[in-house]
Amino acid sequence: MAPPEWTRIFQNEAKDLEQGDVWCLEFDYSIEPENPEQGWKEYIRSTSAWFTCTQCRRRWPSNRVKVFFHMRLMDRQGVVKVRPLRQNCKRCNDAPMEEPSITSDNIGILLKNLVKKIRIKCYNEKPENDNRYFQSYDVKSPHEPDHCEGCIKGVCTREFPQYAATFF
Repeated sequence: MAPPEWTRIFQNEAKDLEQGDVWCLEFDYSIEPENPEQGWKEYIRSTSAWFTCTQCRRRWPSNRVKVFFHMRLMDRQGVVKVRPLRQNCKRCNDAPMEEPSITSDNIGILLKNLVKKIRIKCYNEKPENDNRYFQSYDVKSPHEPDHCEGCIKGVCTREFPQYAATFF
């Protein structure tokens, strides 16, 4: 199940998709990057987010948060599975991977771009290439690959030309 804010923003963005098709959004932490199930399409996007360590309460920003979307339209029923990748605290031993806290503005940008990708991949439309770019943070320390789920999975620093995000 997706958090209510994600669902609300997605439904608002998806309302102009093909009339009669019903789309839903769900978080699914079992989907893997670059490995959608047969019949599913993938979209990978970067955004900015804050993380908070549940052990020491340390907070840090990151401009390299990958979010994976797997989508499928079948019998007028569209489903989007979402998985934001996590990070853990560099100061705590055995720190758990933490979920990113993404602002409403950046969620809106992610989902607006997602709906454009749905138009391309599920409806064979050719919308204008006017992707919006996320609002980035002033990050003081370098990215920590050992503490990034995307880096651990080998997809964080890799460039996806059709998915790459541009920073402000």
